[in-house]
Amino acid sequence: PPLRPPPPVPTTDTGFIHLLYPQAVILHVYRNPMDTLLSAYKHDFPDGRLDYASEFASLATMYRGYRDIIGHWDKVLPGRVTHVKYEDLVRDLPGSAAAIVRKLGLDWDDGVLDFHNRVRATNTMSTSQVRVPAYTTSIESWRKYEGPLKALREQVGRDYYEFDLKSSLDSLRPDQHTM
Repeated sequence: PPLRPPPPVPTTDTGFIHLLYPQAVILHVYRNPMDTLLSAYKHDFPDGRLDYASEFASLATMYRGYRDIIGHWDKVLPGRVTHVKYEDLVRDLPGSAAAIVRKLGLDWDDGVLDFHNRVRATNTMSTSQVRVPAYTTSIESWRKYEGPLKALREQVGRDYYEFDLKSSLDSLRPDQHTM
């Protein structure tokens, strides 16, 4: 999908960003944990980059670390990180995009919803995905591999894979969906 969670490492910079830019909006887009893990596991990343994603044990360790860091920032900087649920984003891109743009204090630009038609270089494993409109077919995609992913689920642990963080964007009223 065009809007993917970044690798866990940048979350360690949240405190630094907060200190340097105390008024900046810090967005954390998060996805169903098992969908996130499957997405990382199935990609063949270049050697030396994201090596942890090729083995269940290291992938589970990194995911738990990422979640612990997010929990830490929510505890020490309450309300500072704006959480955006990926599934909400792709199910209602116009409404979610409008809420994000409002949160950022920016003026609306119709091009926000036309991202897939922009002609520019991308340097990501999901290059082909940024060329298509947002879609929901990858939601709960891990369930197709539930059996083979059982060991990964166990290594991640129930407290982590049953993660249900609520979006912290202002709730959208029906009249806010128009742009």
